Amino acid sequence: MVVRALSFGTVAEAYERFRPGYPAEVLDLVVAYAGRPIRTALEIGAGTGKATRLFAQAGIEVTATDPDAAMLAELRKHVPAHVTTVQAAFEDLPLDTSYDLVYSAAALHWTNPEGRWDRMAALVRPGGVFASFAAPTQLADPDLQQAVRAARAPYLEDDGVPSPDGTPADRPMQWPGTELQQSDWFTDVRQAVIERRLTISAQDYIGHLSTVSAYVMLNPTDRDEAFRRILQVLPGTVELDAQLHAHLARRGH
Repeated sequence: MVVRALSFGTVAEAYERFRPGYPAEVLDLVVAYAGRPIRTALEIGAGTGKATRLFAQAGIEVTATDPDAAMLAELRKHVPAHVTTVQAAFEDLPLDTSYDLVYSAAALHWTNPEGRWDRMAALVRPGGVFASFAAPTQLADPDLQQAVRAARAPYLEDDGVPSPDGTPADRPMQWPGTELQQSDWFTDVRQAVIERRLTISAQDYIGHLSTVSAYVMLNPTDRDEAFRRILQVLPGTVELDAQLHAHLARRGH
């Protein structure tokens, strides 16, 4: 998992170009849930700053952290100057400062489950907010999904990230809400979905796949062949289901 988590720096520019950003609804959701001003925030696994800029542009003092120097170098090109950057994995962050908000966008599953919520609680001020967002982007057309699965099958069986705690997809509460509900530190756990559809070119969809860890980890020859085969079964443009899943919780006093 650590190798996969650190694989993104090799594709930092592609990640910035092809991964969708986060809509204003995400910020609205967090602010409404907090119910009080959010002045400081810590981001875990900031990547190229897709979520960083959403919160920083709202006037929040963001400290963006990531273990990968290449991702942070790309991030600095795109975020306001007042954003602080720290190169560190979540597990190595000092626990001497706490924040009104600690959040992670499409990165929490890379963190070590052992002691995760004790460490998180040390970083969130009492009464403060933890938030996680994920957007498991996929083709909206089930038939195209099946065609792509068949095209890549010789090289890659599954390109997704399984639920970190094994929660079945049909359960009302999904991870990390499941873990937050069991934590002694957090209360008022909520789950929300923000619907989102995107239309992009088939080439840009391949660009998006080039930033997905399962493809990054393939050897280059197999990856190129998988992409060639996928491109053959796609129309010129594709519609993506880029539904955002949010989990929110409040740090107890």
